[in-house]
Amino acid sequence: MHPAFSVIFLTTLIGAGQGLFLAMVTGQLYAIARFLPVQADQFYAVGSLVALILLVAGLASSFFHLGRPERAWRAAAKWRTSWLSREVIVLPIVMALVFGYGVAHWMGWTQPLFRVGESLQVDATLLLGLLGTLASFALFVCTAMIYAGVKFLQEWHTPLTVVNFTFLGAASGFMLAAAYSAYIGNPLVTFFGTWAVILTLVGLVSRLAHLSRNAHLKRKSSVQTAIGVRHTAVVQKAQGATGGSFNTREFFHGQSESTVGTVRLVFLVLVFPVPILLIGAAYVTASPTLPILAFVAQYLGLMAERWSFFAEARHPQNLYYQSVA
Repeated sequence: MHPAFSVIFLTTLIGAGQGLFLAMVTGQLYAIARFLPVQADQFYAVGSLVALILLVAGLASSFFHLGRPERAWRAAAKWRTSWLSREVIVLPIVMALVFGYGVAHWMGWTQPLFRVGESLQVDATLLLGLLGTLASFALFVCTAMIYAGVKFLQEWHTPLTVVNFTFLGAASGFMLAAAYSAYIGNPLVTFFGTWAVILTLVGLVSRLAHLSRNAHLKRKSSVQTAIGVRHTAVVQKAQGATGGSFNTREFFHGQSESTVGTVRLVFLVLVFPVPILLIGAAYVTASPTLPILAFVAQYLGLMAERWSFFAEARHPQNLYYQSVA
């Protein structure tokens, strides 16, 4: 498949935004449980603002992939059957809850609304945070299922697609939370960094499993089945046209196998070992810069990972377009 950069930015930006919001809510829950020191409301408010900016930027980038952007609202019409429609509906809900969570902290709306048990006091920030957490996980599923639900693209049609989108997005968000904490001199760098490393390692296992699965796929279609000829030595010499077309542009990346392999190696290095080593070095040196570099490296790697993810998929229609006369 052709990796459209608008979709690459969409999936990586909203993933980091969701992950950062989840990091903020996780920090608040740990503080409520007294495992972490309580942070000022402005800490959560600014973090939510950054998450919201990433979500808006991701949404804006998606419009560059539309032929008729003014009709984008129609994408929500098929919510009963389309994961894309569900994503279009859930994304604004997540944005609204992130916005509400940030505003509630900024305005100091921390008076208890009700009590659960003897000690847990639920205020507006906690309620919005929990609702936003559920919506964020729903958005991860919706976004990933747009691709995992395509049965004829065997590389995508696996639960590992959903797992990868979720853990890699959460890892980048927690890495950003560590970078944000380091930038403002907050002591939660270690907390967020540790969670970022854990999520990154889980993402590594999941992504390697995905790569291994795709490397051993048994193709359901061949040139023989595509044209209905059983001969064992069928070779396509021409596609019947003298130039490219929509099909050759949109359903094939147009790069050599060596380029695809290089991009795969780049993301395996930048997404996983580099940020982990940088975060580990930050623990030792107490550097405020290394966590920021860790996030930048990982995000660049995630862009390469998402490019590789799209390029991995072999559309069956390419059986008809293997060569240009």
